[in-house]
Amino acid sequence: MSTLTVDEAPAVSRVSRPPRRRGRAGAIASVILLWGYAAVALAPLVLMALGSLRTEQDLADKPIGLPLHPAFENYAKAWSEGGFSSYFVNSIVVTVGSVVLGAGVSVLAAYPLARYRFRGRGLLTAYFLAGLMLPIRLGIVPVFYLLNSIGLIDSKIGLICVYAASGVPFSIFVLTAFFRQLPMELEEAARIDGAGEMRIFAQIMVPMVRPALTTVALFQFIPLWNDFFFPLVLVEDHNYTLPVGLTRFVAEFESSYAELYAGLVITTIPLVLLFLLATKQIVAGLTAGMSK
Repeated sequence: MSTLTVDEAPAVSRVSRPPRRRGRAGAIASVILLWGYAAVALAPLVLMALGSLRTEQDLADKPIGLPLHPAFENYAKAWSEGGFSSYFVNSIVVTVGSVVLGAGVSVLAAYPLARYRFRGRGLLTAYFLAGLMLPIRLGIVPVFYLLNSIGLIDSKIGLICVYAASGVPFSIFVLTAFFRQLPMELEEAARIDGAGEMRIFAQIMVPMVRPALTTVALFQFIPLWNDFFFPLVLVEDHNYTLPVGLTRFVAEFESSYAELYAGLVITTIPLVLLFLLATKQIVAGLTAGMSK
């Protein structure tokens, strides 16, 4: 019996090796594909950044090339003459204000929906989540008349309210799932120690769902920063954000490709910095609920 066991051992080891090799080959192929996709995705950004540092004559002679003599004045012209300074400030105010207001309203609504039992809770939750299935752009006409009737048309406050409301359904959906996964013992222990409901909410529960709040804020920031539709319809030129201002810049400086590239870089820089600085928070927010 011992002889059979010794003789069969190499056969077993030989049978188990090929799957490992195939697994390594698959992992290498996945890495190559991911790096290839990253290169293809980053290529337009690199070309845009290089084009923003070249002169008009250099771009006309050779559309693709390196900036041998960087022309940083393209950014100064786009910032001042192209009006990107006001567009940038408008985008910051509207986007940050919308994210803060939407996240604040959502966390206040998600907490009782997830932690308390009351009549109509399921119906109220379904009402909020129905917003995920109804694109807000379909309601642009009543939204326009509503803002006009209360004097918020052509104002940053009106645009912030529309953006914040559009992000509430998704935020409630995410935050409710996180609040439900927190153990009930936390609230019970806090109540025994004499903490009130608002203190439990503000000092215990909200810090526990901070990864979810970060994820919600980041996922709302990106589409709002890039939105073109609502600023075009609801505000005028002095309140334009970067996407609408960029189209106006293209119409006025159609032949100034270097300045156009500089304007595109100005529009893209906040999103790139956001991804570089908040990648860990995004992953933590997406995976925190899975580990509980």
